[in-house]
Amino acid sequence: MSDLLSVTIAGTGSYLPERVMTNDDLAQIVDTSDEWITSRTGIKERRIAAEDETTSDMATAAARKALEQSGVAVEDIDMIIVATITPDTLTPATACYVQDNLGARQAMAFDISAACSGFLYAMKMAKRMIASGAIQNALIIGAEKLSAFTNWTDRNTCVLFGDGAGAAVMRAAQPGEGSIIATDIGSDGAQTDILNIPGGGSRCPITLENANDHLATLGMQGREVFKHAVTRMKNAANAVIERAGWAAEDIALVIPHQANLRIIDAIADRLSVPNERVFVNLHKYGNTSAAAVAIALDEAHREGAFKKGDKIVLVVFGAGLTWAAAAIQW
Repeated sequence: MSDLLSVTIAGTGSYLPERVMTNDDLAQIVDTSDEWITSRTGIKERRIAAEDETTSDMATAAARKALEQSGVAVEDIDMIIVATITPDTLTPATACYVQDNLGARQAMAFDISAACSGFLYAMKMAKRMIASGAIQNALIIGAEKLSAFTNWTDRNTCVLFGDGAGAAVMRAAQPGEGSIIATDIGSDGAQTDILNIPGGGSRCPITLENANDHLATLGMQGREVFKHAVTRMKNAANAVIERAGWAAEDIALVIPHQANLRIIDAIADRLSVPNERVFVNLHKYGNTSAAAVAIALDEAHREGAFKKGDKIVLVVFGAGLTWAAAAIQW
C-alpha cells in the first residue's frame, strides 16, 4: 500500500443549461408556491435542458472546461467515467458518446449508476486506478437530465430536480500538490424502494398498458430518505475525516450533496462545522443527482471558496441507498 501514488484533482468544470425554471414558473403548472417549495427544500430555481440537449452534451461541455483548467491533453486521458441515472441510451454508455465528442481515442469509457453518489464512486474508482499505476489520467463526470424523468404533475417531486453536469480531471500528484487523502463509499440495497425510478428496466418495461402511469419517473418517500441520508452522510464524512487524521476545526469547507437545505443543515450540525464553512448552491440548481456535488465542487473552486492547501470534505447520498465521502487536501 505504501507504493501507491498520491492522486490529485488537476481541474474541474461544470455546465448548466440556459433555461431557468423558478418556483413561480412551477406554480403555473402544478399546485405549489414559492413559499411552499422554499420553506421545505431551500430551492428557488433549477435549470432545465433543452429538448434536444442530451446528458452526453452536458457532460461533454463540463468535461471540456475541466480539461482546459487541468492542462491535460484530451489524447492523454486514459479513462472516462460518467456517473448518471439519466443516460442518453440504456446502451451504449453515455461515456462512449462523451469519448467520441471529445476525441479521446485512447480512453476506456463506461458509466456507473449510483444515483447522487455516482461522482464520488467514480472518484474512488479513478483514484485507485491512478494510484496503482494502471492508468495516468482520468476524467470523471456527473451528468443528469432529470427533467426527462420527472413527473411534472407530482408537486412533491417535480420541485426538487434540475439538469446539469460537473467534471474533474484526475492524475498522479506532483511534489507539493494536494491530493485525495481518503474516500468512503457504501450502499444498502434494502432501501431500494424509498427513492427510485420503478419503470423502464427489465423489471418493469414500459408498455402501451402502463405508459401513462408515470413509472419511468422519479418517486420518493421523503421522510425515509431524510432519515437515512443524514445518518449515512454523517457516518461517511466522519469516516474520511478520521482516516485523514483531521478534526472538525481543520476543515475549510464541506461540500455536501445538494438535495435539501434541511439535510445540509443537519449534516453541518452533526459534523460540528459552522454554516459559513458549508458550500450551498442548491437554491440555484435544485438536486441534479450525480452532477450536484461535481457542479458544487467546480463552482466553489472557481469562486475561491477554498485555496491551495485547504482541507475540504465532499459527502453525498443517493438512491440505492448509496452514500460516499472524500477528504481532499487541495
